Amino acid sequence: MPTPRGRIDKRQAILDAAITVFARRGYDQACVQEIADEARVAKPTVYNHLTDKATLFREAMTAAARTAIGRHLATLDRLTDPGDDLQPVLREVALDLLRCHCDERARAVRRLLSAEAARFPDLLSLVHGPSGHRVTEALADRLARLALAGRLRPADPSVAAEQLLALLTGPADLRWPLVAPPDDDLAGIADAAVDTFLRAYGVGTEKPGPHGAG
Repeated sequence: MPTPRGRIDKRQAILDAAITVFARRGYDQACVQEIADEARVAKPTVYNHLTDKATLFREAMTAAARTAIGRHLATLDRLTDPGDDLQPVLREVALDLLRCHCDERARAVRRLLSAEAARFPDLLSLVHGPSGHRVTEALADRLARLALAGRLRPADPSVAAEQLLALLTGPADLRWPLVAPPDDDLAGIADAAVDTFLRAYGVGTEKPGPHGAG
């Protein structure tokens, strides 16, 4: 028998509330009652869906990571048919990937992952396991198709995908490890990343934009 829609929605509300409270309080200081209040459900309802605080934490972290992966994959769909001018589309995709990486929920997951890795040694594999590689694999697939179409230089698409993602996330994590970056600065990072990437992998008309000129 299918799970009732209302039960699924209530579980999701609990998981969303849990990430919010865990990010605000940390694992030790967060309490189930506060999570129930945040989700606007009764405390026993939380336990009916998630058996204990540790299970709630694992499930909330996994769900938040899965949501982030879904946003990244939706963004990458735009590279399936980028049109005649690849550079501006790649720049838009890069900026949206960076915004996803730097939003409040994503930063909270990374902070909690770092803080609680010793207590939950399985957490890294839960958050960054096989599903966590889907973004790199999806980007590699899009880049491989662009190379086959003559839009990019032939190269190992997995390496190219890893390098583009590193060009985006590396500067953001170094400059703003604890706070949300200004959007204008994210745009600058995306421009520089795409310029550098196209200098390495661009062909023909797929050249860096004016940001990288000089």
